[in-house]
Amino acid sequence: MSSCRIPEREAPASGGGPARAAEEAKAAACLCFATVFCAYCDVCRLLCPDLCITRDTESGRIVIDLDYCKGCGLCAHFCPKGAITMTIEKR
Repeated sequence: MSSCRIPEREAPASGGGPARAAEEAKAAACLCFATVFCAYCDVCRLLCPDLCITRDTESGRIVIDLDYCKGCGLCAHFCPKGAITMTIEKR
């Protein structure tokens, strides 16, 4: 699991005050949430209508059984980290 750490900085010489600090904090948070690593939040597993997304009991990782997945894309759409992507299958 990754964590987001906002680096400590001195106040800008030109000022900016709390509004500028809040803007920098939001930018740092966006960088943190833009990672493509699974957070193991189970959103995909809970939303899957085919129940093809499970959690491995030994490792705790999310596993997608592509033999049963119909490709609805709910998991990819609602994944808060963007860790799941949909690709067109070549036949």
